[in-house]
Amino acid sequence: MFRGNELAAWAAQEPHTGDLAMRIIAMDLGKSKSVVCAYDSESGRHTFVTIRTRPQEVHDLLAAKEPDRVVIETGAVSGWVYDLAEGLGLAVQVANTNHAIWRWQMNPKKTDRADALKLARLSALGQLPTVHMPTRAVRQWRSLIEYRQSLVARRTAIKNRVRGILTGEGLAWKGGKSGWTREALEGLERMCCELASVEEDSLWRGQLAVELEQLASVEKALAEVTAKLDGLGSKKEPVRLLRSVPGVGARLAEAVVASLDTPHRFAGGKQVGSYAGLAPRQYQSGEQDRKGRISGHGNSTLRALLVEVSWLMLRWNAWARDTYARLLRGCGGRKKVAIVGLARKLLVRLWAMWRDGTPWRDTTAVT
Repeated sequence: MFRGNELAAWAAQEPHTGDLAMRIIAMDLGKSKSVVCAYDSESGRHTFVTIRTRPQEVHDLLAAKEPDRVVIETGAVSGWVYDLAEGLGLAVQVANTNHAIWRWQMNPKKTDRADALKLARLSALGQLPTVHMPTRAVRQWRSLIEYRQSLVARRTAIKNRVRGILTGEGLAWKGGKSGWTREALEGLERMCCELASVEEDSLWRGQLAVELEQLASVEKALAEVTAKLDGLGSKKEPVRLLRSVPGVGARLAEAVVASLDTPHRFAGGKQVGSYAGLAPRQYQSGEQDRKGRISGHGNSTLRALLVEVSWLMLRWNAWARDTYARLLRGCGGRKKVAIVGLARKLLVRLWAMWRDGTPWRDTTAVT
């Protein structure tokens, strides 16, 4: 790793060899350390160095090397590295590591150096699959949306453990939301005892007390995060526009806007569906042309919310009911296929509304 003037010495190893050459810095980013490849596109010459993944070290490296382009891959630290490079006035590419070209089977030699060199070479050839990098504010918004979803999952896990404790003691409990009303929780609290003082044959009461304490803590955090998200969404016109759709609430509207970031970066509805992982896989060879399951790539939170809301919209939205019935084709065994198809069409309509700034039109579904 760099120490002192070693950075300047390494930077001088790769001179600019010609007017047509491009000096590329490709970084295989890790949480604690990163492998950097300095690559000359004309000669193919390259050198490697390992640095700590710290803002100051990344800044010093880029400032000393002054590359024509910085190439990084998506990951936990890619956001601040992107911001830092852009702040230095450098062109930045962010590689899409979900692309088939990055699958392990396609890379028999899988090392950090090999990955960094591959980033540089693909970028130099103009063959690097890239992704859009949103602004820091949008990334923070996305993170808070994801965090809320993790709190919901944590709450569900706690409730399941509580039911498991009661089941183990042969105690029945109300199902659904009725099992978690204020009155129901008070009934659970009466069964509890402090874990430190409970007898050996009643340890379940102490465990129940711990779980209820955790539940109260998660509920409080969830309420705070939800209130913050509601405040953010109320200030954003696209979120308010999408919430006007019957059956679409704050959570889906904010997820669509935060995930897509800007509607004009998508060429059409098919691209939007693919971005969310809702487009079916396609196999075409000769006279064969068949479609399979959805790709499952993209934002899993957005995809899950779209499917969840699509089920709920069947009660409130005539367009959703009509579209679902058409996709069902009169076959009860196609329910999951139909609801995923509805989710994809819903996303495309929401995107089109946002792109054009037009309100919802509850029309009969069209093919």
